[in-house]
Amino acid sequence: MAKDLLLEIGLEEVPARFLRAAMNQLRDKTVKWLDDSRLTHGEAKAFATPRRLAVWVKDVAEKQEDINEEVKGPSRKIAQDESGNWSKAALGFARSQGVTPEEFTFREIGGVEYIHARKSSIGTSTDAIVAEALQNIITSMNFPKNMRWGAHDFRFVRPIRWMVALWGHDVIDFEITGVQTGRVTRGHRFLGTETEIAEPTLYMEALREQHVIADVEERQAMISAQIAHLAMEQKWNIDVKEDLLEEVLFLVETPTVLYGTFDPAFLNIPQDVLITSMREHQRYFPVLDNEGQLLPYFVTVRNGDSRSLDVIARGNEKVLRARLSDAKFFYEEDHKMKIEDAVAKLDNIVFHEEIGTLGEKVRRIRQIADQLGAALQVPAEQAINISRAADISKFDLVTQMVYEFPELQGVMGEDYARKAGENEEVARAVFEHYQPRFAGEAAPASLTGSLISIADKIDTIVACFSIGIIPTGSQDPYALRRQAAGIVQILLERGLALTLEQIFDITLNIHENLRNMKRTSDIIRIELNEFFGLRVKKLLSETLRYDVVDAVISAGFSHIGSVVSRGNDLMQAVTEVPDFKLIIESFERVSNLAAKSAGTVVNPALFTEAGETELFAAWESVSASYHSLLADNRTGEALTLLATLRPAITSFFDHIMVMVDDVAVRENRLALLALIDRDIKQYADFSKLVK
Repeated sequence: MAKDLLLEIGLEEVPARFLRAAMNQLRDKTVKWLDDSRLTHGEAKAFATPRRLAVWVKDVAEKQEDINEEVKGPSRKIAQDESGNWSKAALGFARSQGVTPEEFTFREIGGVEYIHARKSSIGTSTDAIVAEALQNIITSMNFPKNMRWGAHDFRFVRPIRWMVALWGHDVIDFEITGVQTGRVTRGHRFLGTETEIAEPTLYMEALREQHVIADVEERQAMISAQIAHLAMEQKWNIDVKEDLLEEVLFLVETPTVLYGTFDPAFLNIPQDVLITSMREHQRYFPVLDNEGQLLPYFVTVRNGDSRSLDVIARGNEKVLRARLSDAKFFYEEDHKMKIEDAVAKLDNIVFHEEIGTLGEKVRRIRQIADQLGAALQVPAEQAINISRAADISKFDLVTQMVYEFPELQGVMGEDYARKAGENEEVARAVFEHYQPRFAGEAAPASLTGSLISIADKIDTIVACFSIGIIPTGSQDPYALRRQAAGIVQILLERGLALTLEQIFDITLNIHENLRNMKRTSDIIRIELNEFFGLRVKKLLSETLRYDVVDAVISAGFSHIGSVVSRGNDLMQAVTEVPDFKLIIESFERVSNLAAKSAGTVVNPALFTEAGETELFAAWESVSASYHSLLADNRTGEALTLLATLRPAITSFFDHIMVMVDDVAVRENRLALLALIDRDIKQYADFSKLVK
């Protein structure tokens, strides 16, 4: 007969950001143990609140499944020598299966004899193994940060204060750090009391009676429903960000939504400042009107019931007033600082001890951005804006507001620059150059912002690579992967006529001229190509088949727009064009023999067969147009034109022997194939496609 299993770990308050991962980890570890132990079971459900992690597994079997199976081992030839003695392979197989060689049997499969071992064992009862297993599950859990407490050397996210462990009606007996398991759990810290859990199916209801909503999904639905009701009742737009909702969800056990107000005079401060202060410091949801403008209200979630909400609201209003007063003071003080004075202070801030100060970085950003603009031949007026925006791109990092709220870098820079009299394009670029700051955020809308963003990001990457800071595994302290992905995104979304090769060359030359590189440009360029190649591959892999990705990347990815277009068009051809595999095969035949050529210089006077004359003529008729289409990024038309070579290629191989004895004729035919192969491989390496 199956029974339900319940494990609850009672803790001191756990940071909200740790809880979802910890909850899932507890469930996954429990399910894995059950599966590995051959214990059949039903659904496993996890729970988490600020003071508990729990898992409830339905219908856990009373004993392990019996084992009665035959396992195939090595062949007789490998298992025994000529004298019939068991080899090391056979003895190792016996040990791994828990049998002796005398228990082996032989069975013929496909004309070859193999040894077989029969494994049989009676399953152990669950109650004999469950206590040790649950104890190991808890002690093996890992967290971003751990604590030790008392005399215990045990590390856990927070001190364990109680544990509930039940299998059906029975308590599973074990202890950790002096805390013994039982059936007593604790309710809401202020509204509830201790209560006994008779058996696992009563867990959620028992906690509900003690003002704890253990089910995460139910708690989230309650918060969302209350916010929606308040918004409808007050005719507000309550700005609910998913990350804040997630945090609030794990800060409460019984959620009750309420609202408060603040002095409308604070609305003179940019609303980004007010919203950031509310969200980051107080975990409040801002209230907006239909035009997206901030209203003098806030919404918060109380960890408790609906009693005395007016008192709670007044307390929150008092705290928020102090926060907003600080923000107002910082904002007003910042306006007393001149932009040039702020820029000068950047020379006192070390970006990295081996790379230099922020002031030096800003000067490199300007040089890179200026040269990128020159490569694009931007108008003189825009070139001036690019230089100015680059010069002041980081000035707000020394302001009090950004010191207090680092996430407002760029936001405050734009506001302060505009109020200081900078033109709109320059002010906006100060904000935009941080974009995209994370996956999913849009690239800068303006060309000025785009070029400074690329300059900033590539400078950081090259500077780090120049001193040997290159991301490995999960280690990427300077977010170089994200910044490289940002450059790729900008080039693609803005359709800039810049290649990665140009960007690398400009940046490496600037760093080389400043003589601050500890590694050679040649080595760094190779590493940059590999590093950005992985970013491009990741981008393409989101929508394309892996073999299509490999094929187009092999033809080059320096021009981001081109490699994406080639990938999309090739994917469409591979999946939608009838008999496209025949085109692929013809290109592969060309490539296979082209590899034997010593060059691509063709002499038509050496043609002796009509097939080679026809192939050369076919290539001449499309080559110029093909290259023009690729240059214009009309890659679909280029592929269609390239495919018209197939009949001539097929006829060539059907009627002509390439590897003839006449060296001159042979080399000329190989050169013709190499010439065509060179054009084909500017589009993709078709040999990498899976037919």
